[in-house]
Amino acid sequence: MTAPPLLLEATLRFLRAHEPFARMARRDLEFLAGRARLGYFPAGSVVVDAGGDAAGALYVLQRGHVRAGEAASGAVLGPGECFPLEGGGAASATRYVATEDAFCLQLEAADAAALRVLSAPFAEFSVQSARALATEAQGQVHRQFSQRAVEQQTLLQPVQSLLRRAPVSCVAGTPLRTALERMRAEQVGTIAAVDAESRPIGIFTLTDLMERVVLPGIPLETAVGQVMTPRPGAVEADATAQEALAVMAAHGFHQLVITRDGRLCGVLSERDLFSLQRVSMQHVLATIRGARDVTALWCTTGDIATLADNLLAQGAAAEPLTRTIAALNDALTARLIDLLAPAHGLEGVDWCWLSLGSEGRREQTIASDQDNALIFSAPAGAHDAARQRLLGFARAVNQALAGLGVPLCPGDIMAGNPANCLSVEEWRGRFASWLREPDAAALLAANIYFDFRPLAGDAALADKLRRWLTDLAPASPIFLRLLTANALQTEPPLGRVRSFVTGEGEHRGSLDLKTAGTRLFVDAARAFALAFGIADTGTAARLRLAGRRLGLEERDVAAFVESFQFLQLLRLRAQRGQLASEGGAAVEGNRIDPYALNELDQRMLKESLRQARALQRLLEQTLAR
Repeated sequence: MTAPPLLLEATLRFLRAHEPFARMARRDLEFLAGRARLGYFPAGSVVVDAGGDAAGALYVLQRGHVRAGEAASGAVLGPGECFPLEGGGAASATRYVATEDAFCLQLEAADAAALRVLSAPFAEFSVQSARALATEAQGQVHRQFSQRAVEQQTLLQPVQSLLRRAPVSCVAGTPLRTALERMRAEQVGTIAAVDAESRPIGIFTLTDLMERVVLPGIPLETAVGQVMTPRPGAVEADATAQEALAVMAAHGFHQLVITRDGRLCGVLSERDLFSLQRVSMQHVLATIRGARDVTALWCTTGDIATLADNLLAQGAAAEPLTRTIAALNDALTARLIDLLAPAHGLEGVDWCWLSLGSEGRREQTIASDQDNALIFSAPAGAHDAARQRLLGFARAVNQALAGLGVPLCPGDIMAGNPANCLSVEEWRGRFASWLREPDAAALLAANIYFDFRPLAGDAALADKLRRWLTDLAPASPIFLRLLTANALQTEPPLGRVRSFVTGEGEHRGSLDLKTAGTRLFVDAARAFALAFGIADTGTAARLRLAGRRLGLEERDVAAFVESFQFLQLLRLRAQRGQLASEGGAAVEGNRIDPYALNELDQRMLKESLRQARALQRLLEQTLAR
């Protein structure tokens, strides 16, 4: 029976306002609307029963709310959401109950299967709704801020698309004179040195010519291999420009060699990569490295924020974006340390500046405050004297960072605190006491300190401490059980009637994206990492590695990672005022009004919180025994 034209158009308008229907062709939407029937379900009635007769049928909620699952805390679906999505004619594994009077478009199993064949967007959504929503949400961010990125190319393109010519290369035994003649003939400033199989082993640039040949008076008959820069930074040709950007930022490279299956296929310079941005990484890093005093570093903090805005506008994903911010903040802190250390007489003391918390995970946002510490090694009997020198230095760095706009830690978790300036032995003793006697204070501290990584100084000190902790933590079952229980204390803020549980009092109507969002993933990933002896501190890397240890499907792990990254991206957008410009969604810092988000962001937020709940259940089943 064909639906009346007015009813058909009204149904199409409703569908187009929601995902994945907004991306579907009209003929496919007409197929759905023409074959669906409208069903009414009074409050408390079962819409779909687990293992019921309507195997493979599809429901699109048009009005009202439906709860998924038996428990009262089950996820609540709102208008525009479809269920169940098992597909393939399978009976639903979940019971769906109307929490209020609800109207649903009902599509029979055969028609739902046909729709999956007709419509690629719907088929993709059916296979894995979290990943499909994440992709669409990322695209929406890019579309919403495309006006801010006018005349800029996207950082999501592969680096091979940025290559303008074939690479100029030579073997390492080539005389300098020959290599320079080749560079002049080809009009390039860089030549790559390769082995017999065209694998890059070094690069030689005009800067190398000045510093390593001309000034030292090296003969031009010398082989390139003796004066080249060995082990150049490299990325594969299908890596994105944003991934190359993160590598360049993390290591301070000016050039990257581009490879395909390990073999040289091009050379990418800062100019090639950073021409994609109005405020370039080259400019920010050059300003940081060239700073002669602390005052000269001040302008770079604004440039880092501007660069973050530009990357958001270009559609950069959360993981490389936060790693880029972390790499620039690392460079800023490292330069500050270089400037301040000479005045504090640290000669004869081996020390390493540690980043903790979100800094240690390379997940800091623009609004992050300081979390840092010092580890040192000194001869027997010289610890106190070494500590006093290091404390004066650390306090100077902490105060200078605060002056540069990186707030002091309210809890005094900073290197200038004597409790955070410890020798190798003292850190081991402190960590061991937390593992042996995991009270509430120890668990809270572990959540911050156990995410440490080296930032400046002797990294070997931090690496040894990490190996020691990685060996000891898995053999601490009581600590792991309590750490897991601690990670499960905060439930995802999913409502029983409305979509989200928001705050009361001064935070009425708002949701904390950090405490009730990203932290759920961070805490679970840390518990898995400590239990499985995973040395990596990044949440996404920890989840991927833990997923392999547990034998999880790759798509399930990807759903966890993408949900975490979406929450991170939402935090960055809120902090940079980009949610406020969309409709007043931002409240303050990490808090947002979830109901002021657009429809797609609301759905992705809900799906991300569902994934957080699924991750917590996995953690409970694995480590809470």
